[in-house]
Amino acid sequence: MSTKPKVAFICVHNSCRSQIAEALGRLLAADTFESYSAGTETKPAINPDAVRLVKARYGVDMAATQRSKLLSELPPVDVVITMGCNVQCPMLPCTRREDWGLPDPTGQDDGAFNAVIDEIERRVCLLREEMRPAD
Repeated sequence: MSTKPKVAFICVHNSCRSQIAEALGRLLAADTFESYSAGTETKPAINPDAVRLVKARYGVDMAATQRSKLLSELPPVDVVITMGCNVQCPMLPCTRREDWGLPDPTGQDDGAFNAVIDEIERRVCLLREEMRPAD
C-alpha cells in the first residue's frame, strides 16, 4: 500500500486541464505523489486536442489510460489543485489546496494548448519539488 500523498487535479468537466495535470503528474512526479483528476461534471471523452498534443509531446495516450471522472470517484486526497474554472468547487477534505488559475484552451489553436501544457508541466515539477521528502 502506498504511503505517497495523493494529489487531485480538479476542473469542472475533467476533460482537458485536469486530465493533462493527472497525466503529467503520473509521468513526472510518480516518485513523490499519486495523481488523480476529477470534475463536478463529466464529458464522454477527454479533449481530443489535449490527447493528441500530450501523446505527441510525452508519448502518453490519455485516451487509453484515463477517463473523465466525478469528484465522488476520488479516493481520500491530501492535496487539491483546482485549475481555475471560475466556479466554486465543492470542498474536499485535504491538507493543502491551491488554485492554478489556468485558462481553458478548449477550442483554441495548438499554441494555446501548448502554453497551458507548458505551464502545467512547470507547476507539476514545482509541486514535486515542494512535496519531495527531505533526505
